[in-house]
Amino acid sequence: MITKVVVAPDSFKGSMSANTAARAIARGIEKADPEAVIDVVPIADGGEGTVDALVKATGGRYVEVEVADPLGRPVKARYGLIGEDSMAVIEMAAASGLPLLKPEERNPMKTSTFGTGQLILDAIGHGIRNVVIGIGGSATVDGGTGMAAALGAQFLDSAGNALPCRGETLSDIRSIDVSRMHPRLRRVKFTVACDVKNPLTGPEGAAAVYGPQKGATPEMVKILDAGLANLAACIRRDIGIEVETVPGAGAAGGLGAGLLAFLGAGLVPGVDMVLSAANFEERLRGIDVVFTGEGRVDGQSAYGKATAGVAQAAWEQSIPVILLAGAIGKGAEALREIGVVAMFSIAQGPATESELMANGEALLERAAEEAFRAYKASSIKEEL
Repeated sequence: MITKVVVAPDSFKGSMSANTAARAIARGIEKADPEAVIDVVPIADGGEGTVDALVKATGGRYVEVEVADPLGRPVKARYGLIGEDSMAVIEMAAASGLPLLKPEERNPMKTSTFGTGQLILDAIGHGIRNVVIGIGGSATVDGGTGMAAALGAQFLDSAGNALPCRGETLSDIRSIDVSRMHPRLRRVKFTVACDVKNPLTGPEGAAAVYGPQKGATPEMVKILDAGLANLAACIRRDIGIEVETVPGAGAAGGLGAGLLAFLGAGLVPGVDMVLSAANFEERLRGIDVVFTGEGRVDGQSAYGKATAGVAQAAWEQSIPVILLAGAIGKGAEALREIGVVAMFSIAQGPATESELMANGEALLERAAEEAFRAYKASSIKEEL
């Protein structure tokens, strides 16, 4: 009997992209059963790998453009066009991400999302009416002001002068002028793929929770949080939109709030958006088993993460899910409640994290082969 398999992993961060991981799992399954029918669907949750996952899953294409990096330097960044070029998929990290900076350059007082706005501007220049933006991995805490400035918005000080848009100027904003924003923006639907629910300000906000990983000192966190509160007050007064307490507004240093306020974007769980665009529910029809995986699974993995989204979708169609991971942490058993029937670590014995990352592709292929052999053996036993 021919077994039909969907392979839908997230990236193994620091080791493999979702696409590389999916190919490794598929190779392992093919070794165990050359006749298996495999549908490879790399996934993501709105962060790193979202564009690649959607382009690969839908047969889309890439567009490369020169934009400003977080410090205003020129950098090549790309986004995806999918659905016969009807939808653009943008990762803000491609233009405004932390990996674009050296460790000593990380300073959210100085960084900006201007380059992300340039990517959006290029996309709508192609006549795109539907834009999806993944907002993980940012180097910024500018509330999306840089993004909006690239699209024509102005942030004015007490003298009416336009301010440069970065974290350190947020507290200087006294008014916002959106009258010069690109007119085509009004005809575009913006959807934000977001996997966090942090508000814009406060102890769970953009500056307090994520500022330190972007290079913020405790003093900077206080300044940035006050600046974001000032921005929210100006948005409330000048645009008539409340963003400060909206879940997800604090994502990507407040870019979530900026996209809500200046582009009328809707925030959706990233994995739901990716699975929908990949037509995942339909691709599960008639499938016998699903393989998914990521670098580490634990108690948090069952809540909004990519692998949980895959498991939930398969569970709703009574399809068993096998999960492969670099590490399986405390609380991972919660995934069993949404259809994960077995979890396997790719480690073959004692190993350091660096060793697992360096050999991740081969280890994942081997683990997939062994897991699929076990699945096939249990299936044959049931048939007997």
